[in-house]
Amino acid sequence: MSTLKRYEFWFITGSQHLYGPETLKQVAEHSEVIAKSLNDSSLIPCTVVFKPIVTTPDEITKIMKEANYAENCAGIITWMHTFSPSKMWINGLTILEKPYCHLHTQFNRIIPNEGIDMDFMNLNQSAHGDREHGFIGTRLRMARKVIAGYWEDEDVQGKIGSWMRSAIGALVSNTLKVMRFGDNMRQVAVTEGDKVEAQIKFGWQVNTTAVGDLVKEINAVTDEQIDALIKEYKEKYVIATDNLDSIRYQAKAEIAMKKMLTEANCGAYTNTFEDLYGMEQLPGLASQRLMEAGFGYGGEGDWKVSAMTHIMKQMAEGLSGGTAFMEDYTYDLTKGNELSLGAHMLEVCPTLAADKPRVEVHPLGIGGKNDPARLVFEGHPGDAIVASLVDMGGRFRLIVQDVEAVKPIYEMPNLPVARVMWKALPDLKTGAECWILAGGAHHTVFSYALTAEQMQDWAEMMDIEYVHIGKDTTIEGLKQLLFLQDIAWKLK
Repeated sequence: MSTLKRYEFWFITGSQHLYGPETLKQVAEHSEVIAKSLNDSSLIPCTVVFKPIVTTPDEITKIMKEANYAENCAGIITWMHTFSPSKMWINGLTILEKPYCHLHTQFNRIIPNEGIDMDFMNLNQSAHGDREHGFIGTRLRMARKVIAGYWEDEDVQGKIGSWMRSAIGALVSNTLKVMRFGDNMRQVAVTEGDKVEAQIKFGWQVNTTAVGDLVKEINAVTDEQIDALIKEYKEKYVIATDNLDSIRYQAKAEIAMKKMLTEANCGAYTNTFEDLYGMEQLPGLASQRLMEAGFGYGGEGDWKVSAMTHIMKQMAEGLSGGTAFMEDYTYDLTKGNELSLGAHMLEVCPTLAADKPRVEVHPLGIGGKNDPARLVFEGHPGDAIVASLVDMGGRFRLIVQDVEAVKPIYEMPNLPVARVMWKALPDLKTGAECWILAGGAHHTVFSYALTAEQMQDWAEMMDIEYVHIGKDTTIEGLKQLLFLQDIAWKLK
């Protein structure tokens, strides 16, 4: 069973006592059927929990308090089977701290021609009950997901499941700890940011750990531990080097970093080649392996992309394709077929690999250390996104661009790094201009598994600015959007 099933989403149905006990009994029965159907759906990654129907302000407030304090509750799903006067919901919704989805559906798919009478009408009032409920959410300026359609349909269940993953990202964010091995790369603007504001806004605890402490842990790793990990390397990857000493050092680094991250309950970490005193190599294979295990990573001390890598990996659990730390490295500007080549010095997660990755050892012309082992592979074709979180000074902005990954058009035999090649939408020139105008960083999270809509849902849950660059984006339209959003966010 997927570990995502440990997360609960409470199915809460609203009604009132106006219609009598028999109607309320049917409301509860119908709601339980819908909740069970959603819970059993393969399109729903988490556990849907039926909750008793709510019919008074006190009942609504009570269940919202319970949701807030239930550790495994990642969000609520509301539905108004009948008319539920929305003033009853004000106190409860104003204290709600969990993500909120409003499902606009009804128990019956069709109107029964001969069966419809006033009793049927009193029971099945979602068409206007949900409109009353929707008003109060808007009046309260609440961020929530609205999904309309029949509860048994795959598109509706798929949207609910997709939103759940964004809610998991919000829950993971609230307790995330990021370990910084040293500081940021000197003079790099985009890796900086307000860590206090990040903890206030996202819940992230971002703190520094001395590289010397890591070196002590590396030196304490035993040959037996290294041998066991090398055996795993040989099973999972193609060993394409005779330099086994380099591989063994990466195994030592992986074991040491994983131990420190686990003991500190950190889901993500950073380092920079300018601040690895006492280490023999830059962590290449070690970092790739930790990302493959779900840890977030940020090069050059970029703690924001490190945190986002971990969050997005958690959101994408169980989905195919892969999610990884990435960097736009260089372009192919062949007219009409312009492409980006994404890579990094060493650290791209092997979940993106099209084929079995190769362990190789090559010189690295930066950092002044011994030649590091790393995994070399190509990414596979497919739709994907790149996401960048930047500190705009006073607010955070999440920028997401749709891309189409392609099989690399060159073999690049002398480029000993993992790489992905893609077409940026709407095209490279327009997309790059829009990205730069929006202030997007050179570090991103690349994901085949997640969508721009899921990242927008996450941004709304975290109450941050969101910018999407896709197939219909124009430079003029983006400039206007940025101008208007700048005014709006300054007024918040």
